[in-house]
Amino acid sequence: MEFRPAYWHWLVIGIILMLAEIFLPSFTIFWFGLSAIALGVILMLFAEITLNWQLFIWTVASCLMTFVWFKFFKPFMKDRTKAGIAMEAIIGQTGRVIIAPAQGFRGCVRFSVPLLGDDEWSFICKQNVAIGDLVIIRDISGNTLVVDKVES
Repeated sequence: MEFRPAYWHWLVIGIILMLAEIFLPSFTIFWFGLSAIALGVILMLFAEITLNWQLFIWTVASCLMTFVWFKFFKPFMKDRTKAGIAMEAIIGQTGRVIIAPAQGFRGCVRFSVPLLGDDEWSFICKQNVAIGDLVIIRDISGNTLVVDKVES
């Protein structure tokens, strides 16, 4: 005699997986749970599906839902606000000057890793800097970095 999960088995598994998402920050297990619930609904309609097909349908649905989430929906939900992020986290970071400051104009510095969501920032500096010079962040003034030239 072969064990064949009933529709309610999949509903319970789905709910457990979706509740497990509370403890995991990835928002991935949610899609496995949603797939299990969808399979439970399918089993309500077509109760004669074998265990192998149930597992196949669940696996394909889980992969498809996870792919669709990460490919199409999550990129539009990125938090682009800077509120609540401590400026102290970027003090001391170094970057390269890509546009030297001119009279009345600010320069532009590029960082190898994005800082607060952007890898290029305008800056002001008390020393004379040229393109390619290395600078270090000392302070932030509004949306402009206050930097010092790194002496090598």
